[in-house]
Amino acid sequence: MSDILGGRDLDARSVPLELIGPKPGAFAGEPVESAIVVHEDERMEIGVWECTPGSFPSVKDGISEVMQFVSGEATIVGDDGALHEIGPGALLVTPDGWRGTWHVRTTVRKAFVIWKS
Repeated sequence: MSDILGGRDLDARSVPLELIGPKPGAFAGEPVESAIVVHEDERMEIGVWECTPGSFPSVKDGISEVMQFVSGEATIVGDDGALHEIGPGALLVTPDGWRGTWHVRTTVRKAFVIWKS
């Protein structure tokens, strides 16, 4: 997908998202994810993602991600035991090889940058 911003600003809190569907691997609740990719090339993806309440595993193999949360509440627990309380304004970086579990309490929305390692 090419850059759809066309040099315009984007409000991550209100940009319309496309439904992806139920979150694979969910083990609590029925989380559903939606997203929009605003730029993608062979090394990077930039966009906005949202997920409804529930719990699910997450793995970053071959990619790293920076996330800036704009709404919602969640606890993200790394397999190393690191605990991240997520809310508006929280910034989280997950490096290549990161593994953990998301526990979304209220629908979370984030702007993200993913790059391939």
